[in-house]
Amino acid sequence: MGTVTDVTDVTAPSLEVAGLAFAYPDGHQALFGVDFTLARGERVALLGPNGAGKTTLVLHLNGILTAGAGTVKVAGLPVGRQHMAEIRRRVGIVFQDPDDQLFMPTVREDVAFGPAAAGLKGAELEARVDRALERVGMAEFKARPPHHLSFGQRRRVAVATVLAMEPEILVLDEPSSNLDPASRRELADILRSLDVTVLMVTHDLPYALELCPRSLILSEGVIAADGRTGELLADDELMRAHRLELPFGFDPRSVTMGA
Repeated sequence: MGTVTDVTDVTAPSLEVAGLAFAYPDGHQALFGVDFTLARGERVALLGPNGAGKTTLVLHLNGILTAGAGTVKVAGLPVGRQHMAEIRRRVGIVFQDPDDQLFMPTVREDVAFGPAAAGLKGAELEARVDRALERVGMAEFKARPPHHLSFGQRRRVAVATVLAMEPEILVLDEPSSNLDPASRRELADILRSLDVTVLMVTHDLPYALELCPRSLILSEGVIAADGRTGELLADDELMRAHRLELPFGFDPRSVTMGA
């Protein structure tokens, strides 16, 4: 991959965010100094009320937004102009609406798009596509037009388009939204099986508890809490203070955490 990959520190955490502050041009300050680290292979949920700054934070992770104060490092590489192509390969964002990511005539072409743009071709490209589709259980849909798939299937293909880039970090924006219970469970099984670092932005607190041993609560532009998901969700005062509500009748203390 050239010299950019050579500067990667294999001992570095997947993600280091230090002192990240950001104000939009209209003067609205969204982040006020965010600090956290994700170790390689961790699955972490990013929780918080609407307007807490979650989207602003996510857009800093692959350089869509820059020019704030503080630093973001991905596998030891600072997010900035010098390493932007490599950062965008390493940080894969799966947006809430899969139709924002699927725009080619077939599933295969959608999944091949990123690796092909990065220079892969021939048998190597096909192997990358097949591997990504297998990881999300969609191999047999390779030749299908994406718009013929169910919403849950399209979301899995959207995940495959990102996995095809072999990212360091998979960032998922509301991955369980609009999924029926079976699709929700299938996606959970897929996410548990992946060997990448996962940052999951979600309002679905039971899903966070099921999938992410650790959670961060972002509130008013700062990390208000960082700890074991079950312990945070069981802290009624903390939850109330940051406008987080569990579904009626759901008791986080009664759930056995998955590995």
